[in-house]
Amino acid sequence: MDVSPVVDLGRQSAKATVGEPMPVRASVFREGHDQLAAEVVATDPKGARRDPVRMQPYGEEPNRYVAHVTPDVPGEWTFEIHSWSDPVATWQHDAGIKIPAGVDVELMFTEARLLLERVRQDYAKGPAKLDKAAVALVTGAIAAANDQDRPVAARLAALQDPELDALLLAHPLRELVSVSGPFPFRADRTRALFGSWYEFFPRSEGAVRDEKTGRVTSGTFLTAMERLDRVAEMGFDVVYLPPIHPIGEVNRKGPNNTLTPGPDDTGSPWAIGSKDGGHDAIHPELGTFDDFDAFVARARELDLEIALDLALQAAPDHPWVTTHPQFFTTRADGTIAYAENPPKKYQDIYPINFDNDPAGICREVLRIVKLWMSHGVRIFRVDNPHTKPLAFWEWLLAEVRRTDPDVLFLSEAFTKPAMMHGLGAVGYHQSYTYFTWRTGKREIEDYLVEVSSESDHLMRPNFFVNTPDILHAYLQYGGPAAFKVRAALAATGSPSWGVYAGYELFEHVAVKPGSEEYLDSEKYQIRIRDWKKRDAEGTTLAPYLTRLNEIRRQHPALQLLRNVTIHSSEDDSVLVFSKRAALPDGGDDVVISVINLDPHGTRETVVHLDMPALGLGWHDSFVAHDEITGEDWSWSQHNYVRLDPGWEPAHIISVRRTR
Repeated sequence: MDVSPVVDLGRQSAKATVGEPMPVRASVFREGHDQLAAEVVATDPKGARRDPVRMQPYGEEPNRYVAHVTPDVPGEWTFEIHSWSDPVATWQHDAGIKIPAGVDVELMFTEARLLLERVRQDYAKGPAKLDKAAVALVTGAIAAANDQDRPVAARLAALQDPELDALLLAHPLRELVSVSGPFPFRADRTRALFGSWYEFFPRSEGAVRDEKTGRVTSGTFLTAMERLDRVAEMGFDVVYLPPIHPIGEVNRKGPNNTLTPGPDDTGSPWAIGSKDGGHDAIHPELGTFDDFDAFVARARELDLEIALDLALQAAPDHPWVTTHPQFFTTRADGTIAYAENPPKKYQDIYPINFDNDPAGICREVLRIVKLWMSHGVRIFRVDNPHTKPLAFWEWLLAEVRRTDPDVLFLSEAFTKPAMMHGLGAVGYHQSYTYFTWRTGKREIEDYLVEVSSESDHLMRPNFFVNTPDILHAYLQYGGPAAFKVRAALAATGSPSWGVYAGYELFEHVAVKPGSEEYLDSEKYQIRIRDWKKRDAEGTTLAPYLTRLNEIRRQHPALQLLRNVTIHSSEDDSVLVFSKRAALPDGGDDVVISVINLDPHGTRETVVHLDMPALGLGWHDSFVAHDEITGEDWSWSQHNYVRLDPGWEPAHIISVRRTR
């Protein structure tokens, strides 16, 4: 009972990723006092059953079990839970009590002999035949059970031999087998789980201002291509582009979201469509499709993927308004309703109404997505998906997955949890989260637990530290240390994280007090940044972001989601958590993050580590290697730390075993 992960009673597939251990949990119980066992049997996309994984007791709740299944190929998988009465474990339990107490001694040995003979017979004729050494081990145990001339303790020791225990565990006797399932789960490619994202506006990269007239000339794909090298040098994996389509001229917004644009104002890229075309066109100032193809090709050379914004909305002069007026909502006065998110108003945008012509909208959107896929786009960041029907997304994502299962979709839905989870359930691969607004120790701890072990079967988080829409007060007033804190927290707390350009320059001024909008927001105007000058001056966070991405690539533990452990400290501003991953050589990779959340004050405290969660004994010690500074310390369960935000507000520690 209570099987997980199961989404929508098994009607949808749970989230999984190639190479990521997925926990399968269930309550397994039976009548009486005999012992039981259970295992998880996964079936891959080709219908082949994989080796079963034995379930182990989980947590402190009785009868709760867990096993981890790690898919190795992408596609649609299923799992079943097989449970059975375990006569061998029952005998081991009873014999361990009765024989030392002198109760039913020979009866217990007789039962052992009969069970072991069943083992030998079953596997002599079964598909998993025992090798000669295993047969000899079982035969020797049978002889010990029969040999009344040997001391009782010696006979029992032979039946409790660790090698025999391992053999019986690997080849169990199953009685009263029951099967639950199958339950579906979908394994996606690794980028669905792990990646570092960088967002920039192509029109700002390479843009120039005429010193005499003040007029700004837009950047192009060809000038923006030059920025790709620096993004790759910083260790990012995905370059996310806001909409690159023609921008509406009707109701165009001016700087800082004003309603009075000048003749040279560029407008918001999210106000899509003009006389130059709609979602299937490129803004003339950015270049041509050939230029875009060259941009994508250069990104591939640098091992970067391009993510393109998919914003299903239209400017008042979008071609759809004429050719497909049924796509929109007409108000009682005959006007088309523009978008609103009170108190925000978007007079330059018409939202799509899926009630009028759902079939026509579906066809058109699929056409557009396929068009950009044909130009090398394999990731889409979807704007406001929560304002469109879940049934539409379920259909669209399934259609894309049917032909191109490597294409990924990131949901930009800052909304109620049920909708965010619903979007993940119907197929979204990643989700923006509430991370931006989690700044206190307790709420961050709770959120890390939530995304890693409570909603992980539904949605994968992407911890963006900022966006063109969101400049949190923590960054507005925290100074440079705040930017380091949030970057360290995002980069180690989630396998996917992202920054919006300007973060490394500590851009922090809001349009007005109490607002999360940037002053001179890049959403409404071109923003020229002198990257080379700031790099030369050393007044940039780029080296720190680079180091964070290097650490993420070096440590498999930081590439997983479901492996977070919260530890404690004696200071309410010092957060401590760890991540642990198994390595192919049988060892493990462990990273501990110790972060001072107070960007204004030095904090001194003692951190207390859950040593077994690190793969260590309570009294063990280890070398704590700070991946940021390169320093080493000897750590154990209790450790003093001092974190100065003016120097380094975070320790990112790799655990190195002592011999």
